[in-house]
Amino acid sequence: MVGSVLLERMKAENDFASFDPVFFSTSQAGQDGPDVGKGKAPLRDANDIAALAEMDMIVSCQGGDYTTAVHSPLRSSGWSGLWIDAASTLRMAQDAVIILDPVNRKNIDQALAAGTKDFIGGNCTVSLMLMAIGSLFDKGWVEWVNASTYQAASGAGARNMRELVLQMRALGACKTADDPRAAILDLDREVQGVMQADQFPQDEFGAALAGSLIPWIDKLVEEGQTREEWKGMVETNKILGLHSSIPVDGTCVRIGAMRSHSQALTIKLKRDIPLDEIEATLRAGNEWVDFVANNKADTLQRLSPAACSGTLTIPVGRVRKMKLGPEYLSVYTVGDQLLWGAAEPLRRMVLIALNKL
Repeated sequence: MVGSVLLERMKAENDFASFDPVFFSTSQAGQDGPDVGKGKAPLRDANDIAALAEMDMIVSCQGGDYTTAVHSPLRSSGWSGLWIDAASTLRMAQDAVIILDPVNRKNIDQALAAGTKDFIGGNCTVSLMLMAIGSLFDKGWVEWVNASTYQAASGAGARNMRELVLQMRALGACKTADDPRAAILDLDREVQGVMQADQFPQDEFGAALAGSLIPWIDKLVEEGQTREEWKGMVETNKILGLHSSIPVDGTCVRIGAMRSHSQALTIKLKRDIPLDEIEATLRAGNEWVDFVANNKADTLQRLSPAACSGTLTIPVGRVRKMKLGPEYLSVYTVGDQLLWGAAEPLRRMVLIALNKL
């Protein structure tokens, strides 16, 4: 998924004109690779350490198992090129930098100058959160953040997206839905029966997602957190390069959206800051933020996965002070996790390394 989106974005932006690409595959070596404007060439074997070592820069979207199998042997062979990776395997390594240049470009430039070689894409929800509210951290206003995430099926992979559609199809076949005279409780019972039937497709998710949700993503780690929830704090602080850690916690939930993750953020500010000053800071965060006024019409039109999927726009809205007190802020944001949450930071890192950005 990430590799496909990355390739699409790089072709659209004519990035391949800046370098000579060589394409590798773990399963289709020898077959024709993609034509990115320079003709087709056979795919090379992505498990061939000697072939990989010929590269000046490697961009991997193959996943954590591949990184675990290849990265260390490649470095041990003496390879000193840049490794740019979408997988989480190396994110928390001491000598690796998590890349999100609209937020931490200074850290990236300093790492390149210092000879750092591993640059890793961040967790999708963390990256999207920082694209939305990174400007509040820059101001030094944030004491802690609680994030309730609503994560799309595509965050789990292509097979999961397909399973969600199959679940939708099964629910859409309910006969009672086509009869406006049928009692609504009859439709409700039919839907529940379909969702609970043995043949309802749920091999990938392990549960019904269409017509429901799953408040669990990834494995259990410690203190009742899932690994997805654990990433919120550790990656936020590493991306920002903070010396004094800011607590970030919350609950990560899989929902029946196809693409784009949403987040409801409760932010404890260090002091009472006027709402208009907060709004101005959010608007100026970066060029991709779309600040959405806190009203129903704008919210319905712009603050949803349907509105932003397939775009680089980061809508930020429902901004208000909470009844908990004037230093408590509520923010809702959404963004395409396959773009700013995954592929786009990798694409831009390539250009930074080539001094094209």
